[in-house]
Amino acid sequence: MTSPGAPGPTAEPGPEDHPPLARSTLDRAAHRRTDQRWLAEAWQRARVLVVDVAAGGRTLVGPSTDKPELVLFGPENVPPNDPEARLFLGVEPDGVPVFAVDTPLPTVEGARPAGLREIGHLLSDRDAGLLTTAIALSNWHARHPYSSVTGLPTTIGDAGWTRRDEAGQQLWPRTDPAMIVLVHDGVPGPEGRCLLGNNAAWRASEGVRRFSCLAGYVEPGESAEDAVLREVTEEVGLVPHHIGYVASQAWPFPGSLMLGFSALADPDRPLRLDPEEIAHAGWFTRRDIGAVLAGGRVEVGEGLRLGLPPPSSIALFLIRRWLDEAR
Repeated sequence: MTSPGAPGPTAEPGPEDHPPLARSTLDRAAHRRTDQRWLAEAWQRARVLVVDVAAGGRTLVGPSTDKPELVLFGPENVPPNDPEARLFLGVEPDGVPVFAVDTPLPTVEGARPAGLREIGHLLSDRDAGLLTTAIALSNWHARHPYSSVTGLPTTIGDAGWTRRDEAGQQLWPRTDPAMIVLVHDGVPGPEGRCLLGNNAAWRASEGVRRFSCLAGYVEPGESAEDAVLREVTEEVGLVPHHIGYVASQAWPFPGSLMLGFSALADPDRPLRLDPEEIAHAGWFTRRDIGAVLAGGRVEVGEGLRLGLPPPSSIALFLIRRWLDEAR
């Protein structure tokens, strides 16, 4: 085992114009994935990240709460020894290869378990890239023990980047594209408003009702921009315009790629909510959003206060970006 943060570079958090899980310093070295001799040698000198998919993709981090660092292990300290269970993530800038394994977390003095939702925004560029990739890849393997083509059992191949069945059918990791959009009124200053929704599946907790950007999966044969138009129209009854791409990030819960957009809409038009998707929706000013981010209280009815998306999400990145446009 290596101590949290030692050896290996830990870059400072990425610039604020990048979503929190869109940061990495790793060379994925895809040309090494089929080189069995190199992989066997690389494992002997590797750093290994342990993730526990059964526990929600948690890993071990150092004790700091404001700047957590991943705990990486030497290969001799990591079960299992099955080479097929080793997921090759890539090579660090100092030339050391990095692997991930999905196994229960060991107990390490001075370390604690944590999940990507909880700490992703606090990690360095290096650690954010490692953990996001490891969880996305591990989730895909855990969800695809059988071939979707033949129904036969599958096993890991190409150092974790494919699965194969007994008939030789090869499968590649699946990433599901989804759009997420911050709809706003285009008005500058503190009275400019953005539209946020409360998903029908979210329950109020501890006096907070969480609101977020509108989102949905991109359907077959559809562009991401058309998905924005369709989802906003379906979910709240507004027709957005001036749809513009902003940024993207992985959201490996279990395997999405979130494509972030902004769009304009008329706040004077009535909202028509799809009750299967959206329980509540409303327009909030920059003054409201700024107050909540500063720890203040904004009422949303029924004795509840406004809650915003988690800090590792691209949703909060889009909201902060819009908020900062007034400064």
